[in-house]
Amino acid sequence: MKKLLFLLFISFLYSCQSKATDEVSQWEAQAENVTIIRDDFGVPHIYGKTDADAVFGLLYAQCEDDFARVERNYVWATGRLAEMEGEDALYSDLRARLYMTVEEAKAAYDASPKWLQELCDAYADGINYYLHTHPEVQPKVLTRFEPWFPMFFSEGSIGGDIESISTRRVKSFYENDQSLALTEFGDGLTHPDPYEEPKGSNGFAIAGEHTASGDAMLLINPHTSFYFRPEVHVVSEEGLNAYGAVTWGQFFVYQGFNERMGWMHTSTAVDFIDEFVEEVSEVDGKLKYKYGEEMRDVEVSEVTLKYKEGNEMKERTFPMYRTHHGPVTHKLDDKWVVTKINWDPVNALTQSYTRTKLKTNEEFRKMMDIRTNSSNNTVYADADGNIAYYHGNFIPKRDPQFDYSKPVDGSNPATDWQGKHTVDEVITIFNPANGWIQNCNSTPFTAALEFSPKKEDYPVYMAPDEENFRGVHAVKVLKEAKNLTLDGLIELAYDPYLPAFEKLIPGLVEAYDKSANKNPDLKPAIEVLRNWDLRTSKESVAMSMAYYYGSLYSRMGKNPERLSGNERVDYYGTGSPYSERLEIFEASIKELEADFGTWNTPWGEINRFQRLNGDIDLKYDDNKESIAIGMASARWGALASFGASKKAGTNRIYGSSGNSFVAVVEFGDKVKAKSILAGGQSGDPASPHFYDQAQRYADAEFKDVAYYKEDVEARAAETYKPGKRK
Repeated sequence: MKKLLFLLFISFLYSCQSKATDEVSQWEAQAENVTIIRDDFGVPHIYGKTDADAVFGLLYAQCEDDFARVERNYVWATGRLAEMEGEDALYSDLRARLYMTVEEAKAAYDASPKWLQELCDAYADGINYYLHTHPEVQPKVLTRFEPWFPMFFSEGSIGGDIESISTRRVKSFYENDQSLALTEFGDGLTHPDPYEEPKGSNGFAIAGEHTASGDAMLLINPHTSFYFRPEVHVVSEEGLNAYGAVTWGQFFVYQGFNERMGWMHTSTAVDFIDEFVEEVSEVDGKLKYKYGEEMRDVEVSEVTLKYKEGNEMKERTFPMYRTHHGPVTHKLDDKWVVTKINWDPVNALTQSYTRTKLKTNEEFRKMMDIRTNSSNNTVYADADGNIAYYHGNFIPKRDPQFDYSKPVDGSNPATDWQGKHTVDEVITIFNPANGWIQNCNSTPFTAALEFSPKKEDYPVYMAPDEENFRGVHAVKVLKEAKNLTLDGLIELAYDPYLPAFEKLIPGLVEAYDKSANKNPDLKPAIEVLRNWDLRTSKESVAMSMAYYYGSLYSRMGKNPERLSGNERVDYYGTGSPYSERLEIFEASIKELEADFGTWNTPWGEINRFQRLNGDIDLKYDDNKESIAIGMASARWGALASFGASKKAGTNRIYGSSGNSFVAVVEFGDKVKAKSILAGGQSGDPASPHFYDQAQRYADAEFKDVAYYKEDVEARAAETYKPGKRK
C-alpha cells in the first residue's frame, strides 16, 4: 500500500512538472510572435502577429517598466489589499467582493466571447512569463495572475466607480452593524473635497478650420496622480495600431489614438450611482426584504479575507448581503441601503478594447451604444475632419417623480432603474459650427459656445456638472485659436493665465485701498499684486503670494451663502468683508515668510518637481535635487495642471498630480503627434528613462511620437523579444 501511494505521489509530481513545462513552452512560443522596440525615451512599441500576441507583449513590457504598479492595481481590484497593507484595508477588499466574488469573476470570464478570453489569457500569460523570466522580482501578494482578473478591473479611469462608495460606511455596517444618520456622511458616497486638488482631465477637439493644415486636432490631457499611466504603442497584424496611455495592468490603450481617430476621457459628474433603502426583516429565520406586495429573500453569503499583521497572515470572515438592486453597503437610520453602480465587466472590456481599433465616426458612434463607460465623458476627433463630444455614456433611466440625488425607497418598484438612456438621448455634440469642443470636467453647456447643448433640454441628473475655472479658461483661449499647429496647440494648452484670480486678487487690492485700518508693511506686496497680469511663471513673485493667499482663504474664509466652486472664490474677492481679506492676506504673508524668509520669493523656488525613487508612495526632501515648475494648480484655472502641496517635513510644495501623460494629435493623410510624460517611462531609478523627461516636462518640451514603423525603427534604442532582453 505504501509503495502504491509513493508511486501515485511521484506520478502527481511528474504531472505537475510536465504541466508547468508545457505552460512555459507555450509562453516561449507566443513570445516569438512578439517584438518590442524601445525608442530613445524608452517608450515600448509592441508588435504582435495577433491581437493576443500584442497584448502578451504589452503586459510583459508594462511589468518591465513597473511591475509594482501592475501588481498593486490588481491587489486592490481583486480585494486583496489587506494582504499587502494590513487590517485597515479590509474594507476596501470587502467592498470589492461585495460587487464581484471570485466565483462571479470566473463565471464572467467563462461567459466572454472567445476573442476576449484570448486577450485575457494573453494578459495573464504576459505577466506570468515576465515573472518566470525575472525570478529576482518578488511579488508582494500576486505570484500568479489569472485570466479572470480583468473582470475586476474593467474600468480604466482615475478611480473606478466603486471608489465612490465609502469604505467607512461599509466598515460601520459589516463590522459594527452601526446605523448612521444621513447628515453624518451625506449620501453615503465619497465626493471631491472642494479644498483639495481637482482631479480629472482636459480634452479639446479642434476642427480643420482652426488648424494650419486643415486637419482636425485633439488634445489628450489627463490630470491624474503622477506615474498613474505609462505611454505605450501596441500593434498587431489584425488591425490594432493604438498609441497612448494605458492604466497599469490593463490591456487596452485608455486615452489615445490610432491612425484614423483619437479619444480622450474626462471625468464626469453625471449621476449614474443610486442608493436604495431596503425594508429588511427576519421571517421564519430568514432575512427578507419588501418589494411591492411581496417579500423577497435577501441573498446571504460570506467571504473570508486575509490581512497582514506584522509577519503573520490572519483571516476574517464577513457576511455579504444583496438584494436585486445590488449589495448592501451601509445603514441609514436603521435601514439597510444598497448602492447600485454599473457593473458589467464583459461589455466594459469589450467597449474599451474595440474602441482602439475603430476607423470611422460611424464605427465609434456604434461602439458607444454598448454604454458601459460610466464615469467618463469622451472628446473625439478623426481623420475625416469630424469632432464630437459625449457627456457620459452609461446613464440609467429613472422615474422623474423621485429625487435620486438622495436615497430612494427600494421597496417601491417604481424607483427601479428602467434600462439605460440611449446615446441619442444623452448630451452629445457633433461638428459644432464654432469648430471646437472643450471639456475640463465642467458643464457641457459651455463646451462649444452658443452651439453647446441647452440645459433645459435634459434631466438634471444628466449634467449636474458645474462650470469651473478651467472651463472658463478653455473657452477664452479656444475663441482666439486659428492656424494651429501641434506646437501652437501645446502653447494653447499651457496658457499661463489663471482666471480664478480675476476677482480674488483685485478684491484684495481694493480692500487694502479702501480700508482705513490696514498694515502699511503690506503695501510693497500689494503693489506687486496690483501690477500682476494673473499669469503664472517660475519667476513670478505675485504667483507665490496668490497661491498662499488663495490657499489660506479656501481654508479660513467664511462662506455664509454656502457657495461652491467658482462662485465661492469670486465671493472671497467681491463679497467678503474687507477686514477678512486683509486679515487672511497678512496671515498668508507671515506663513510665506516663515517658510522662505521673505514674501519676495519667486514661484519656482516654491513649486517643484521631484522624483527620488520608484516607490508608489513617494517621499520628498527640500535638501535634495528638484526642478522649478512654472505651472499652477487646476483649482486656479490652470489648463496645464500641476497639483502640488507641502509634504511631510517640507516647506516647498511638490507636484504629485495633474499633467502626467499629455499628447497633441493631428489627423490627416498620416497621423502626427507629440507627447510628454511626467518624469519618465520607467519606475526603476537605475533606468535611463526614470527621469529623462523631467526637465522637458517642466519646460513643456514635448517629444515627437514615433507612430509609423519606419519612424520607430529609426529611433530604436533596443529591439528584443519578451524574455530575451539583453
